[in-house]
Amino acid sequence: MIITLNGEQREVPAPITVAGLLQELKLRPEQVAVEVNSELVTRSRHDETPIVPGDILEVVTLVGGGGEPSVDLDSDTLTIGTHTFRSRLLVGTGKYTTLELMRDCLDASGAEVVTVAVRRERLFDRDGRSLLDFLDPKRYTILPNTAGCFTAEDALRTARLGRELLLGLENPGADWVKLEVLADTKTLLPDPVATLEATRILVDEGFQVLCYTSDDPIMARRLKAAGAASVMPAGSPIGSGQGILNPNNLRIILEDLKGNDPEYPVIVDAGVGTASDVSLAMELGCDGVLLNTGIAGAKDPLRMARAMRLAIEAGRLAAGAGRIPKKLYATASSPTEGTIG
Repeated sequence: MIITLNGEQREVPAPITVAGLLQELKLRPEQVAVEVNSELVTRSRHDETPIVPGDILEVVTLVGGGGEPSVDLDSDTLTIGTHTFRSRLLVGTGKYTTLELMRDCLDASGAEVVTVAVRRERLFDRDGRSLLDFLDPKRYTILPNTAGCFTAEDALRTARLGRELLLGLENPGADWVKLEVLADTKTLLPDPVATLEATRILVDEGFQVLCYTSDDPIMARRLKAAGAASVMPAGSPIGSGQGILNPNNLRIILEDLKGNDPEYPVIVDAGVGTASDVSLAMELGCDGVLLNTGIAGAKDPLRMARAMRLAIEAGRLAAGAGRIPKKLYATASSPTEGTIG
């Protein structure tokens, strides 16, 4: 006999019930809903509902937008110079209310790289305890920075002191430095001329230099040409929590530095306030994020450390997955085929 099934004529054996038809179609009753002549046939009535010639049936099921891709984050590593890491989150050690809280937040963040300032006032707390009492140099690669330096000369001295210290600790971070040469105390923006000068000298001395810079694409290009192992544009001023103020400049930097060198690491440094800022940086195509105040200054630093860790992973996955294009008008997410009526 001939019936209409989902808008198409179909020949089926007779006599037959709804249950028999589903069996004929090799469909599982619990995974479909059936309508005969615009009347819903509940599952309990499948066996007792006959189908006669000319009946119009709709057999529907649930459809979606696809499954979750299988991604092995452990195989997705970040390489900076000669160093390779699983985590793309680099974190600082300053501004925590206690050294114990710092230690716990570093652990919660999942970071493998921690940056430390090389300055006398940072060596010991009021109780005479050293930062290194709470920072395992066997677990973390320590990235010494030149924070607080306002001249190339001071930055060079600080970098050399940091290398000497880490050589004594036998930490692999002895051969690199996060270079900051600031222009003034109000904005804490980098001095481009002094930064470029210090980069060239440190590279000549065998350092792997990670350069804190503004989001100026031309400056980023010159720092890479000077031998910087990584260019680290600021999302916004240090400690401001404003997030990424100029994503278009970051896009230009990424295109310029990675266009013919896709593995070159571009890391957002400074201004990150919350997890969504981290995700945005990663979705733009950055290779990692370095932050400090975003965790240490949060109301609940430990919880924020976990959030930043997840944000790095989420943003990285989203960047690899590829976002849908933005459109002016709506596009239905449910299939247009197979609708009833």
